[in-house]
Amino acid sequence: MRVMVLVKASPSSEAGVMPETELFEAMGRFNEELAKAGVLLAGEGLKPSSQGARVHFSGAARSVQDGPFAETRELVAGFWLWQVRSMDEAIEWVRRCPNPMPEDSEIEIRPVYEAEDFGDAFTPEQREREARLRADIA
Repeated sequence: MRVMVLVKASPSSEAGVMPETELFEAMGRFNEELAKAGVLLAGEGLKPSSQGARVHFSGAARSVQDGPFAETRELVAGFWLWQVRSMDEAIEWVRRCPNPMPEDSEIEIRPVYEAEDFGDAFTPEQREREARLRADIA
């Protein structure tokens, strides 16, 4: 199963505070462990929401809100995409992760939908198109 592992933002990440060298080294070691175990598919840190934007959809209308966004606890500061056997395995990996922030922090784990999760609504033609797209971007 694939899971998206979301590093939640904190006051320091939203302020653009860069991690100390020790944290870069600890995260580097952790990411190497993930890669050696065949778990790591992707991962990146995100700049503060002050450098981002949100697009709101209402029917055919679109409106843009520039950052920063007020609710830090609802924001994401980084992510990994992992391939794991189970949610329990993902939780065990997160438990081994260095604290990603200088203050208390939180990491959220969410399973990624797979084609079979959508049942008959995801037609064979749509599955084929999805497979071609994945092959093109690989």
